[in-house]
Amino acid sequence: MRIGVIAIQGNIEEHASAIKEASRIANIGSEIIKIKHKGIVPSCDAIIIPGGESTTIGRLMEKEGISSEIKKIARAGVPIMGTCAGLILLAKHGDEQVEKTKQPLLELMDIRVNRNAFGRQKESFEAQVDFKGLDSPFNAVFIRAPCITEAGREVEVLARYDHAIVAARQKNLLALAFHPELTGDFRIHLYFMKMFK
Repeated sequence: MRIGVIAIQGNIEEHASAIKEASRIANIGSEIIKIKHKGIVPSCDAIIIPGGESTTIGRLMEKEGISSEIKKIARAGVPIMGTCAGLILLAKHGDEQVEKTKQPLLELMDIRVNRNAFGRQKESFEAQVDFKGLDSPFNAVFIRAPCITEAGREVEVLARYDHAIVAARQKNLLALAFHPELTGDFRIHLYFMKMFK
């Protein structure tokens, strides 16, 4: 399995380590590909868009020609996981902040997002969330996190925190407001791997 991590900015190494560990647990051979330029996305079996600064990642993905490649493989059913900034980028609709910064979105998932739902960096926190499909709560790390404010009919809500939607899935797309790669709990990466097993 070739798993591509968009390596423009954000938690790249942490996702690579989590995928390696999840692959070992699931006994699946995987190769992690760090993607900075176009031409690599089409050869991947799955893609992770990590956290970071969503406007910067979105603009650089467009500039590099990566965005159009992601849209193409997403429509072909290739699994894509977006965490934090990645969740924002997967969305069809943003909030006023997204519009004000003219942030490019991939517009793949039928969700509306609030870009800074839980405040600034210093207001980052951890919380136990019930994640559909996991047998016990997941310790979610929220760092300047977004949330989903509206979800379309085809979107399955997987987790909420304080009434806000913080994890959702639409077919081959998985969006998380938090950072599963920072926990040492690999169950969400394993959940993602089952999407392309």
